Order: sequence, then structure tokens, then C-alpha cells
Amino acid sequence: MPVAATKDYVGVPRDVAANFHGKQLVYVSWDRHLLFAAPFLLCVPPEMSFREMVDGPLAMLFQPDPDAAAIDWTQVEWLKSNQPWTPDFNRSLADNGIAHKDQIRLRTPGLNSLLPAA
Repeated sequence: MPVAATKDYVGVPRDVAANFHGKQLVYVSWDRHLLFAAPFLLCVPPEMSFREMVDGPLAMLFQPDPDAAAIDWTQVEWLKSNQPWTPDFNRSLADNGIAHKDQIRLRTPGLNSLLPAA
């Protein structure tokens, strides 16, 4: 059904980086782990090291998964913008090219216990 507007609609985005007081939003998803139905949304400072993000918020969020304790972070396959990517764990998120509202994905070969049988 068509809508007739009485005036121009002006949308004001409220999720721009300037509204997060020096932090940024980062989406993180763990492929083939159906316990987590959607990416996690982290609000983290861009100067946080990648290692701090993995050892802190990600470790806590992944903890309920039965495979979490078995993750070998040196073997994780990372994707950024759906392309294979290798983060530097000792550099900041910004130095790793992770910007506001970026999504990174990880795959853990051999750790797919919650993947339904095909």
C-alpha cells in the first residue's frame, strides 16, 4: 500500500562512531556454532589490542559453548569483510583495520560440535 508523506523525512542515524564516546561497535561471529544465533556486538575502544578483545570479551561470551575451552587461537581462521584475514594480536583494533561497525568472523576447524548432521 503506498504511503503519502506530508513532509520530507529526515533520518538521523544514532549509531555513528561520534555517539560512542571514543569507542566503536564491532560485530564478531563464530561460524558453525549454532549456540550463538547472531553476531556478538562489542562496544570497545579502537586502541584495545586484538589480544585484549579475544582474551577479554570474546572469551567470556564464548564460554557457554562446549568447544570454547578447546579453541587454539593460533589455528583460528579469520574473515573480515568475508575475506580471509590474519589479525596481529599485539596491535590495536584500529591498527588491524577494524573500524566502527565492522564484522569479523572466525572459524575453528574441527570444533563444530553444535553443527547439525548434514
